[in-house]
Amino acid sequence: MWQMSGVPWHEARCAEPEDMVRIAWVNATKKWGGVKTWFLTFAREMRELGHENFVWARPGVFLDRCREELGHGKAVSFGPDFNPVSIGRFMAAFARARIDVLVINVGKDLTTAGVAARLLGIPVVQRIGLPGDIALKERTRRVHQWIRPHFLCPCRFIADGFLRNLPYVRPEDVHVVLNGKIPARSCTRPGTPRELVMTAQLIKTKRHEVVLEAMQGLENCRLNIVGTGDRDEELAALSRELGVDDRVVFSGFSKDVESVLARSDVFVLSSTSEGLPNTLLEAMACGVLPVSRDVGGVREVWPDELDEFLLPGNAGPAEFRDALRTVVALPDETLQAHKEQARTACAERFHLKKQARRFEAWLENLPR
Repeated sequence: MWQMSGVPWHEARCAEPEDMVRIAWVNATKKWGGVKTWFLTFAREMRELGHENFVWARPGVFLDRCREELGHGKAVSFGPDFNPVSIGRFMAAFARARIDVLVINVGKDLTTAGVAARLLGIPVVQRIGLPGDIALKERTRRVHQWIRPHFLCPCRFIADGFLRNLPYVRPEDVHVVLNGKIPARSCTRPGTPRELVMTAQLIKTKRHEVVLEAMQGLENCRLNIVGTGDRDEELAALSRELGVDDRVVFSGFSKDVESVLARSDVFVLSSTSEGLPNTLLEAMACGVLPVSRDVGGVREVWPDELDEFLLPGNAGPAEFRDALRTVVALPDETLQAHKEQARTACAERFHLKKQARRFEAWLENLPR
């Protein structure tokens, strides 16, 4: 039995509330991505539920936000896989903090912090963002079978794909908790012209060009493209070439996407590949009517009342044009009702408070 400051583990725990969980969040990635957003969001919710958070990550904006919002954040240099120095430091840090469960991303998190947790007998949760996040390799299989992590996925689509990708993983070790959002108090009334919005990165898989082509022949609407990427100039040039640049605005990066969505009527998602798109959840939470391809886990959060706006996965400009033409022509009251259905779906299917409770219940019942 390992000890902290000379006090046996079981005695130290007795002084704390029985239902409090001390969670270590470790993330070795260098850039901010969807998993870091999830880490911070759910860590905040765990704090609100009375649990204690400890964060280890590389120096940068993410760590600064954790210190500011969670009250803890330690800078880490992970080093190579299975680095004994890193493993030893994590073991000492986890022991001092009396950690109950470790939540990690994919990568060096597992081969440093994950190893330390396994040696201390602390349960490990590995958050999976996409079905192919972890390649099928013999070394990875051996590490997983020794550490025995529990895998957490943000939707069933990702969980099923992950199981197909790593056939050695047991289905009972894979759990689903949807990403969550807080629904807006109300929906903004529709405007004239109708305000369309896309908030995806300007990269190839998001297929912005499909929507730009669909804008040809559409009237009484404007399209606001929010975000940046490696296609900024290409898409702006295409907008001019198609003759729709008078109705398309490239707004670039926004620090306040929620305010942009609150002013919008219709959210458009034309991606060919997605997990559970955060942009879609944000839009629905703000009460924006979604028009999207049926890809990834989109259907898992889609309201039945809006099925006519969920297009086939291979939908092209013609299908998007037809759907958007229908939306733009809707009477204000009908469009308002559809926007409300999107917001209600957020409240009923992926409300952040409900998903945090599910995550909490799962953590509290993990085998130790």
